Amino acid sequence: MSRPESVRIAYFVHDLNDPAVRRRIRMFKAGGAEIYLAGFRRGLPVTSIEGVPAHDLGRTADGRFLKRVAATAWAALNGSRWAGGVEGADLIVARNLEMLAVAQAVRGGRTRIPVIYECLDIHRLMLSQGPAGRGLRWLEGALARRSAALITSSPAFVENYFEPHSQVGLPVELVENKVFIEQALPPPAARTNRGDGAPWRIGWFGAIRCLKSFRILSAVSRRLDGALEVVLRGRPAHREFPDFDAMIAAEPYMRFEGPYRNPEELPRIYGEVDFAWVIDFFEEGQNSEWLLPNRLYESGWVGTVPIALERTAIGHWLAARRIGLCLGDDLETALTETLQALDREQFRSLQEAVGARVTEDWVHTPTECRHLIARLMDAAPAADR
Repeated sequence: MSRPESVRIAYFVHDLNDPAVRRRIRMFKAGGAEIYLAGFRRGLPVTSIEGVPAHDLGRTADGRFLKRVAATAWAALNGSRWAGGVEGADLIVARNLEMLAVAQAVRGGRTRIPVIYECLDIHRLMLSQGPAGRGLRWLEGALARRSAALITSSPAFVENYFEPHSQVGLPVELVENKVFIEQALPPPAARTNRGDGAPWRIGWFGAIRCLKSFRILSAVSRRLDGALEVVLRGRPAHREFPDFDAMIAAEPYMRFEGPYRNPEELPRIYGEVDFAWVIDFFEEGQNSEWLLPNRLYESGWVGTVPIALERTAIGHWLAARRIGLCLGDDLETALTETLQALDREQFRSLQEAVGARVTEDWVHTPTECRHLIARLMDAAPAADR
């Protein structure tokens, strides 16, 4: 079937302040799409992203589930306010369940426009066996029956949630959380060896939301007493920490250096550390076991050695490629002993193994973006176009 020369995508997002939204918009644009953007925000107002005007649906907050439900219901009931944005669209992409509800309401009777459900995290409530979990899975299934395809970022989400628990049943488009760059570039140089005696340095970048990780890194850096430094950058989830600023100030070997631009600053910030912390316990036993996070690909692209748990999807991904530092469940002891025993020659071998991987392991290219949009168009039922 013939495809329009320029695809128009209406993109509904859960958080206009999320840096990952910017990456997806850049990918859609690189794939040749024109974009209408609307969404909630969890920070300051956003007027545009990458030159695309942003239509603000209101402010929500992390963890405020009832407030998010109320905001979603209001936006859905007032969908006619944003209906003009989907007129003439070839696809609607809805990021997260709340936005799928909004997008379906905004689409209304325009059933010719396919809706794509983008789900990159599985909230713990979606796995609950209580009334809330059952209700959310029913809602997700009902909305999915009016959708054309599912975008997700890890095969483990499909294996552990979408196939055994959800009622989604959509064709799956796997889009990993790789770095996106507009041009095919060689990977940047990894951090050079600073010589014997210099402390190891671990970078924990991105969404800083895991209190257990903070405590482990604090304990290990204190046990090593100057032989390890930990650098944090990104967006702390202050709701998850008793007092993030005070906690950082009390740490002798940990420091927070604020947000960063992705991908512009990735070579610099990952180039300043030896290892990348790609471990997450935020939803331990569930989402945290299954995700393949941004920092996995960011660190690998630069040639920084990722640290992961063996039993998680990240650990399996790294083990399949024979790279990275994969540790057991007694993480504090394992990390302490590993860094105490590691010499510079062994580290160079770890670093070289990461650097030897093909760029495509870490990076989305414009060609991939064009193929993605073509596949999304192909996933839409012919009767809906």
